Amino acid sequence: MSITAKELATKLGISATAVSMALNNKPGVSTETRQMIIKAAEEAGFDFTKIKSTDKISGNIYVIFYKASNAILSYTPIFDELYEGVKGECQKNKIGTRLVQFNEKTDALEELFEDLRLNDCIGIVLVGTEISKDICQKFIGLGIPFTLLDSYFESLDCNSVLINNSQGAYVATNYLIGVTGSQPGYLQSSYPIYNFEARQDGYFKAIKENGMSKSRSIIHKLSPSIEDAMADMLELLDDGADVAKCYFADNDVIAIGAMKAFKLRGYKIPDDIAIIGFDNISEGRIIEPSLTTMDVPRTYIGQVAARQLISQLNTKVYHASKIEINTKMIKRLSHCL
Repeated sequence: MSITAKELATKLGISATAVSMALNNKPGVSTETRQMIIKAAEEAGFDFTKIKSTDKISGNIYVIFYKASNAILSYTPIFDELYEGVKGECQKNKIGTRLVQFNEKTDALEELFEDLRLNDCIGIVLVGTEISKDICQKFIGLGIPFTLLDSYFESLDCNSVLINNSQGAYVATNYLIGVTGSQPGYLQSSYPIYNFEARQDGYFKAIKENGMSKSRSIIHKLSPSIEDAMADMLELLDDGADVAKCYFADNDVIAIGAMKAFKLRGYKIPDDIAIIGFDNISEGRIIEPSLTTMDVPRTYIGQVAARQLISQLNTKVYHASKIEINTKMIKRLSHCL
């Protein structure tokens, strides 16, 4: 005779409710506890055919945009595309979505968590571009199936989907070296996040593999918005900063701000200075000259995050994974000498 859920709860010394949630793949217990219960049930000979199965997932996937500052998430079209990717994939699977915008400076995290526990949240796609590891750990502790989008932490056991930032920066920097025959400078964000740290790694990898010295790189730290990057670059130029013949920029808004500053001080782009950005935002197509950039397939990234989360909802035991999506270069006029 197989063990019952109640007997299993007694054996494990935990509540019958927790066992029921884990066996029926419902939120409310941590991933670690869920997997422990499933494993114990299998070893004890629990009859999983007693669990009612259904092809329909009831409830909504919550897409949460976590904002810690005004530095990065102020450019909303990028995140609109991510959301559309998640929403479209969920619609294919007849699952609803809800969009939540959370501001770390003005909103209460415990209130958000209470809403997630009490409402119809069956899974979370957390856009964590600016999120810290400690806050991400608190989301994991909710026990709700969870996918982290646009960030990654080595020590956390959760699904992650993000851009292959190092690959994109490496391709851009290597290409500039080939086109200009000189060592690219780096227009670096003064605001640190995981994505930009990974882009820095790709930049320096290309510098090293081309036999160039890291210490000879000209690096300008600029604020990650068009207006502030322009102001920062103007200040540097007016203070007599060295100028490279070409630059890789952490993102397009920094690249565009720097381009405006260079042009105001008489530099011609790309004749005097070549530039490649990252993200492929719409402003890059409009600016004169148009900006060469690394394209990020944001809608596709959102789709992948949704598929990963839905797969987690449909399985009793899952293994966390990290998925990186490569970028590709969009060649325009800002790099052609």
